[in-house]
Amino acid sequence: MLLVAAAAHAELADKDKPMNIEADSLRYDDKTQTSVFSGNVLVTKGTIIMRGSVIKIRQDAKGNQFGELDGTDKAPGFFRQKREGVDEWVEGEGVQVVYNSETQTVVLNGNATLRRYRGTQLNDINEGNQIVYNSLTEVFSVKGGPNNASVTNPSGRVRAMLTPIPKDEAAPAPSTDGAKLRPSGKIGEQRK
Repeated sequence: MLLVAAAAHAELADKDKPMNIEADSLRYDDKTQTSVFSGNVLVTKGTIIMRGSVIKIRQDAKGNQFGELDGTDKAPGFFRQKREGVDEWVEGEGVQVVYNSETQTVVLNGNATLRRYRGTQLNDINEGNQIVYNSLTEVFSVKGGPNNASVTNPSGRVRAMLTPIPKDEAAPAPSTDGAKLRPSGKIGEQRK
């Protein structure tokens, strides 16, 4: 498994926004508190957008929402969310997209792809059999394997394209004005 720290913190307010769903049909089961939406499903929740063929949604007593969105190999499920405070978006696709508002995670299963856009420009792309994206901890993981094998990737290994941040957009150097730090002479020596 490949763990990559990604600066991909999601819009903080999305968790508390209402979930709006459009579909061709709905089946609700009161006993299990589960709604199944079928046919051209479109889900919005703040800056989150999800699309697929079927989504099964349930909500717990605390208001946390859980969704299992199904797509196909030819028309995978889709997820997109804006990052907090910057003009960046994270989006992904997979045969199945599992959303959990409590843990603020999205799991992309089956021919999974996760992309990060800076504005409208593709910045990073990751491909594998399963991608777990946690917007709260700013970490995502990518698993490869034989289930991810294709004509262009017969081994099914994880693939990534990471673009460096342009120098003119890199974080500014720390200021040399103000208080100066004094290096200690020994490990464990108290600073004065």
